[in-house]
Amino acid sequence: MSLTENKVVLISGTGGGLGRAAAIRFAQAGYIVVGCDVSSQSQVESQQALQELGLELHGEGSVDLGDHTQAQAWVEAANAQFGRIDVLYNNASAAKFSPIGEFPIEDWQFTIRNELDQVFYTTRYAWQHLAKQGGVIINMASTAAWCGSKLTGKSAHSATKSAVVAFTRQIAVEGAEVGIRAVSLSPGLIKTPGTAPFIEDETMRDALLDGVLLGRAGEVNEVVSMAVFVASDQAAYITGSDIVIDGGLLAT
Repeated sequence: MSLTENKVVLISGTGGGLGRAAAIRFAQAGYIVVGCDVSSQSQVESQQALQELGLELHGEGSVDLGDHTQAQAWVEAANAQFGRIDVLYNNASAAKFSPIGEFPIEDWQFTIRNELDQVFYTTRYAWQHLAKQGGVIINMASTAAWCGSKLTGKSAHSATKSAVVAFTRQIAVEGAEVGIRAVSLSPGLIKTPGTAPFIEDETMRDALLDGVLLGRAGEVNEVVSMAVFVASDQAAYITGSDIVIDGGLLAT
């Protein structure tokens, strides 16, 4: 029997990009994967993509995790269906960008809601279930937590991702008492549908890759493979850490 057989992973934002790739990799590793997405159509497309690979993605679309009642319902439905939650992968996020002197208040609040609040909500409601299993929480942060940028007005994004890193450290401390590990991942520039317009623009791509030692954008599997490792028993001594996956950006 696989060490991951019958283990349940909850992954937010499985409608595309890193979330869809994570659903595939965790399913291939033997996990029962329960996802969700704000877009019903995107979630259906991901379910079809996994089905074509002989895999299964559970969970519905049209789930807004920035609403704490919907976050609770998603978590509780997964636990009711499968009787356990072993891994919570807080992948989903959405941000607005603008120079700080022009930053609309509603865009700041949007970013806090969709990059920080929903991480708290899912963690809050999954906590007791994870404690029963000695589970793992993986939070998606960013190199935006660690460095500024002249290219984008990312003050809200930097603030939320820095908060995610700090939040992860704190829940690692609290989790140690009940057998929960918590780790954040901080990717740099990764090729996804969301970043495609920037990568395809030669001027923007060169600017974004300035300082990246490996001279290229990362691939989604280079992030989600780390997530699968962190969730596994092979990473049993890793908690409270932020793992940077940035092609060497922060080394410069």
